[in-house]
Amino acid sequence: MTKTFFPERSKLLMASPPHPPDARYKVSVGLEKLGIGYTSVVKVQMAYGDSVAGPKSPSYPVGTDDHERVERAIRELLKDGYSTSRGEGGQA
Repeated sequence: MTKTFFPERSKLLMASPPHPPDARYKVSVGLEKLGIGYTSVVKVQMAYGDSVAGPKSPSYPVGTDDHERVERAIRELLKDGYSTSRGEGGQA
């Protein structure tokens, strides 16, 4: 599979049960190929051990603070000066 997302900064957060003990949310900012150019994006991926789970969408168990911690990580990554002007072809 061709790589289309290139993270520039990431944070790994523990996922709450009933996720497996090695489950993490990988919260990243970086460039993703969309259309004919690259666009700055925020991406949340599931990771197990040392591997990102490909197309598996993250899920946040109700009754946990997982979604709040992911949202906080996104704010922190963006606040730390990530520029939206990195995209090519006029896309941000």
